[in-house]
Amino acid sequence: MHIELSRGGGKPLPLQISDALGQRIASGLLQPGMKLPSVRKLAVSLGVSQVTISKAYADLERRGRIVRHHGLGCFVSPARDREAEEYGIGNGGRTGDRTRDDGSTNGNDRENDAGGSQSPGRNTGQGKTGTRKKFGWQEGFEDYLPRAQLWRNFDYSEAEYSFHLAAIHSGLLPLKEIGEAMTSLVAKRPELMSAYGNFQGDVELREAMTRHLRARGISLSPASLMITSGTQQGIDLVARTFIGPGDAVYLEEPSYTGAIDVFAGRGAEMISVPMDDDGMRIDLLTKLCDRRPPKLIYTVPTFQNPSGVTMSTERRQRLLELARSYRCLIVEDDPFSDLYFHSPPPPSIKSMDKDGHVVYMKSFSKVLAPGCRMACLAAEGDILERLIAAKAASDLGGPLLIQLALLPFISGRYDAYMTGLRSSLRSRMERAARLLKRYAPRGVRWKLPEGGLNLWLELPHSVDIGELYRKASRLGISFLAGNVCYAGEPSTSHIRLCYAQMEEEQMERGLLLLIPLLKEAMKESTG
Repeated sequence: MHIELSRGGGKPLPLQISDALGQRIASGLLQPGMKLPSVRKLAVSLGVSQVTISKAYADLERRGRIVRHHGLGCFVSPARDREAEEYGIGNGGRTGDRTRDDGSTNGNDRENDAGGSQSPGRNTGQGKTGTRKKFGWQEGFEDYLPRAQLWRNFDYSEAEYSFHLAAIHSGLLPLKEIGEAMTSLVAKRPELMSAYGNFQGDVELREAMTRHLRARGISLSPASLMITSGTQQGIDLVARTFIGPGDAVYLEEPSYTGAIDVFAGRGAEMISVPMDDDGMRIDLLTKLCDRRPPKLIYTVPTFQNPSGVTMSTERRQRLLELARSYRCLIVEDDPFSDLYFHSPPPPSIKSMDKDGHVVYMKSFSKVLAPGCRMACLAAEGDILERLIAAKAASDLGGPLLIQLALLPFISGRYDAYMTGLRSSLRSRMERAARLLKRYAPRGVRWKLPEGGLNLWLELPHSVDIGELYRKASRLGISFLAGNVCYAGEPSTSHIRLCYAQMEEEQMERGLLLLIPLLKEAMKESTG
């Protein structure tokens, strides 16, 4: 396996190696029972001493990640032995490199090795003895995946009460209208299915998106936009184009799991910045940047995923000023800004950008038809040209049929549709909040979001999130364990609940089943 090591950094090599292996184990890339490379073999592969590997393995064994069998080697520990530690934030786990209020850090400087969550009870089938024997040669085949939490935590199709995925219930989406548009296009213009799309995206769709952005204060031409397969592809294109091993990427703490996975895959040094009620702490970010200049700053400033926090206008301005001073990029991920419940959110950072420091990403399919995977990326100059080149090599252009099917809705019906959608989502949020306020046990904390799709619940440190998850799963309830939203090891226990993914009545039934489990978990944690 390939592990990217920073030999000039402050983190000891054994800890870098144990962190990397811990991430792979937590993500399920290394299955329970799999044999790790021998000390000698891994030392030769990574170009380090055998003592370094022995220390890394000892660290993993101490935390229950692996077991040693004398004469046989080291093996990934069984899932049952690891689950409590992986989900049980605060139950004997170590606190890693956390930024204090004064901007300083402690001496551990650790990335998240326990932050993953191989979901209890889930089995891909790869761990079975027969499968492992048949494809055993694959275990030694080198890969470059450091973690894969997005894959491991976002597919719970068997859950009856789905709170885990930040998505909108199909009954609220204009799927019929979009489907009819697609059917009409196929009937009238079947040749669209034989045509490659423009690398940058359909011109007419980019014109419609340009009008959409201008109405929100972002004045760009269609030439400054590129259509991507969701914002996830946009994040990946930016990372593959501009981020390499050891580059400093700053992001909010917590942050979007999919972005963390992408930046980890590039070998970036991810540095997390705490938030308060006004978003990312720019004062702390400034101190950190003085010590380690940024290559890129990733932010979800509006109804942040997962916390729901919105960055103030003043901090958006200061963040842009900081990017100018360090000549770095800001990736502004904007999936939720149209989903406000009261007043529109502050202007986007991109609307203030005059020098091309901000790469702005806006998802359309999330609020229209997630299966269509449609977003726009806005940038200028050489940055945009290099991103278009990267996309051309990635997919040869997005599907033209889907772009044209969404065009009429984005062009003429989007704003009226969003008015109704916001009302429906606000109703769901308020209903969920009322239930929590009435029935949730004391010690569970949350703040009502001003928009978006999620509630971010903070539980006491002592609560065993793994046990809570297993009990919820038995009742058909899924939620997102908050530790997967950290690039570093979290200091608090959170869970993210999406109130938009189900019908209101079903969402209420699910919460009424989950709340007694919260009470039980908190009682057990104090008993």
